[in-house]
Amino acid sequence: MEKLRGVAVGTGYFSQFQYEAWNRLENVDIVAVSSRRLEKAEAICKQFNILKAYDDFETMLISEKPDFVDIITPPETHTDFCRIAIKHGVAIICQKPLAPTYEESMALAKAIKNSHVRMMVHENFRFQPWHREIKKLLNQNIIGHKLHTINLRMRMGDGWQEDAYMNRQPYFREMPQLLIYETGVHFIDVFRYLIGDISQVYSKLKTLNSNIKGEDFAWVNFEFKNGVLGFLDANRFNENTADDPRLTFGGIWIEGNKGTIRLFDDGTITIQLLGEKETKHDYPFEKINFAGDCVYNTQKHFIDCLRSGAPFETDVQAYLDNIMVQEAIYESNETGLPIKIN
Repeated sequence: MEKLRGVAVGTGYFSQFQYEAWNRLENVDIVAVSSRRLEKAEAICKQFNILKAYDDFETMLISEKPDFVDIITPPETHTDFCRIAIKHGVAIICQKPLAPTYEESMALAKAIKNSHVRMMVHENFRFQPWHREIKKLLNQNIIGHKLHTINLRMRMGDGWQEDAYMNRQPYFREMPQLLIYETGVHFIDVFRYLIGDISQVYSKLKTLNSNIKGEDFAWVNFEFKNGVLGFLDANRFNENTADDPRLTFGGIWIEGNKGTIRLFDDGTITIQLLGEKETKHDYPFEKINFAGDCVYNTQKHFIDCLRSGAPFETDVQAYLDNIMVQEAIYESNETGLPIKIN
């Protein structure tokens, strides 16, 4: 099978996980990297054995004529890069958040719809192996055909310091919207993947660390169209007792009419049927790359669908629903009212 030629733009902290995963994917070659600072692109090329570095994105597309581009840059740059890729007919996988606002995201989705270019949002939490396994269990009605609740608790402990988020992602301190915009959108997608579409949210957001601008605490109530209720209890301030809080990014409890599924911070899944003892559910996963190798799984899905023509799970049009819920969470916090999702 002929290899697909890919290029990428972006050299920030998270890009290392994507370049490493591309190197392990069969029948894919990342042939060039672009960055505003050429020396950064050159450093990535050297680290991951990529042939060419560019300091101009469009020049790279014209010169390399790739099959796809991986956009690994901040959200305010996504629209410009995507429009250039559309202009040159290059398929796109793009980091989340899709764009800074819902309106900008809608405009980008419309541009994709009006083109012949395929685009997927790099939303990798749903591709974490424990979430894929829980979805299988739910599809098998292991805890019943009627779900009651889903609850997720996250404590990252990387945001209490004066130099919050340290050298890994210091720009977090300056973001006017943080927890929901940067991390919470992952959980919105996971909730929708596991349970279904969301009909209403009610939220309370706070900033616990006075050294940052955005919120680092969130309590969010979810109502789903199928009647299930959900709750997100998340903050990046208080600490976790897990060896690696960044493995699962939180614990999940899902309750149904026949019992409970639990996900623990170390990736363990348990099932407790009503009237019975809790038992561990064995399934395979590896602690490599990022969060159970979900970056590799996400990119493999992109390539598989690109080759087969099958729809992306996180197609740009479908992803708009996540952003609509995200915006409703901020609106609810500002108004003090529940917000219905259209």
